[in-house]
Amino acid sequence: MHLHLSTWTEVELYLQKSTGIIIPIGSTEQHGPTGLIGTDAICAESIAEAVGTATQSLVAPTINVGMALHHTAFPGTMSLRPSTMILVIRDYLTCLARSGFTKFFFINGHGGNIATLKAAYSETYAHLADLNIPNVDRIECQTANWFMSGSVYRLAKELYGDREGSHATPSEVALTQYLYPEAIKSTPLDPNHLSKEYKILGAADFRRRFPDGRMGSDPSLATPEHGQQFFDLAVKDLTTSYLEFLGNN
Repeated sequence: MHLHLSTWTEVELYLQKSTGIIIPIGSTEQHGPTGLIGTDAICAESIAEAVGTATQSLVAPTINVGMALHHTAFPGTMSLRPSTMILVIRDYLTCLARSGFTKFFFINGHGGNIATLKAAYSETYAHLADLNIPNVDRIECQTANWFMSGSVYRLAKELYGDREGSHATPSEVALTQYLYPEAIKSTPLDPNHLSKEYKILGAADFRRRFPDGRMGSDPSLATPEHGQQFFDLAVKDLTTSYLEFLGNN
């Protein structure tokens, strides 16, 4: 059930049975020579939609642009500053909390969002308390990083070992290949660019350290068949996590 495809009366009825909502969040950033710029948002959105279907829950519109300042030396990357993203999250949740939602489950596709999301939750809790929002003591946010769920992590290690890396990974590329087979990209990858350094500073430094955008990854190992396996495992894991989150009072 998509929020943007619902009417306000349908949302009002939904709130009578549940105050939980799933919010997909990703990023619009480079993913190496073969990864789609929309990878993080595509993955989060598809998994969120499937979890929403499995749990009969509302799914909010995807937040497509996240905190990706370190990728902005690559053409096509779009980013919010952490301070901007915090305010965006706070304002989104304030509107939803005024409607009666109290459980906000973010399905996240981008590691660079994690720290800012945590800060945004703290900002939101304080802001809602200042506004005297009803049930403010019951409002709770949780981040579910699909790529860090137990089953997904184990399969990635089994399939790719150390060549999974930490950015433009074969697991996330495989998932986009499964979802958009018509958009599969192929180009020779320089094995010398499999850097094992993971320190991230600014955008110029990032491109110097990781010249083709990958971080220790070999996305040439990805296949659509792998992508379906990752999708199914992520949906199963996050469906369980979401139901547990709803039941945690």
